[in-house]
Amino acid sequence: MELWYTEQHTDSVRFSIKVDKALYSGQSEFQRIDVFSSLEFGVFFTLDGLMMVTEKDEFIYHDMIVHVPMATNPKIKNVLVIGAGDGGTVRELTRYKAIEHIDMVEIDKMVVDVCREYLPQTACKLDDPRVQLYFEDGLKFIRSKENAYDLIVVDSTDPFGPGEGLFTREFYGNCYKALKEDGILVNQHESPYYKEYAKSMQRAHKRIREFFPVCRVYQAHIPTYPSGHWLFGFASKTYDPLTDIDEQAWNDLGLKTGYYNTEIHKGCFALPNYVKELLISADE
Repeated sequence: MELWYTEQHTDSVRFSIKVDKALYSGQSEFQRIDVFSSLEFGVFFTLDGLMMVTEKDEFIYHDMIVHVPMATNPKIKNVLVIGAGDGGTVRELTRYKAIEHIDMVEIDKMVVDVCREYLPQTACKLDDPRVQLYFEDGLKFIRSKENAYDLIVVDSTDPFGPGEGLFTREFYGNCYKALKEDGILVNQHESPYYKEYAKSMQRAHKRIREFFPVCRVYQAHIPTYPSGHWLFGFASKTYDPLTDIDEQAWNDLGLKTGYYNTEIHKGCFALPNYVKELLISADE
């Protein structure tokens, strides 16, 4: 008997991966957690039936959500990561010696526990001495923070269920307040391709623009995410990722990456016309 993992991307589109075996299934206080093994993508992890991470393509997402802001301001020292229970974002951040402290806020401890056991590839740096883990609601955590972080990375699930509050006007306003005067906010920005995902992207973009003077969107190809075309948001009080990138400084670090490089950094902000039109209409 063949076992397939199938995800409903729209009412008329499904995405499937042939499963070698099911490794884990559990229900936390917040969501259903499943881990599977596959021949094509290795071990992969889902929440409420939605793909979060696969061993094969996780490097694309984590490269792009971390190295774009870090190349824009290599002097970042204090970082807040919201979500990111698989640990991949923290893994990439810990590669920077200049970073002194990382607060990671994940609402669901079971996600971290499961990823430690089944996805050590991404969870391998959660015990770095610079990392402080908080198992609580990121929306509540950030309310009390002011002028505290150089970088906030919002590595959240989609905007429903436990991740819903991380797409609100209140949350982005609190992010602005929690950042220092030259702070950067980066978030996963959904896909522009399918209608419902595009609506979420537009809503997030519009709300972020209300607070940040610099607000850009960039893209990457992530095969196991809906449509494969995925966006990230870059917002800052001062830094522009296109004009302030320090290519020499980043390349001198000698970091080995699978996807990101400084040419990709410049190119990923060049968006297709249909995405530009969605972003413009979000502001209307």
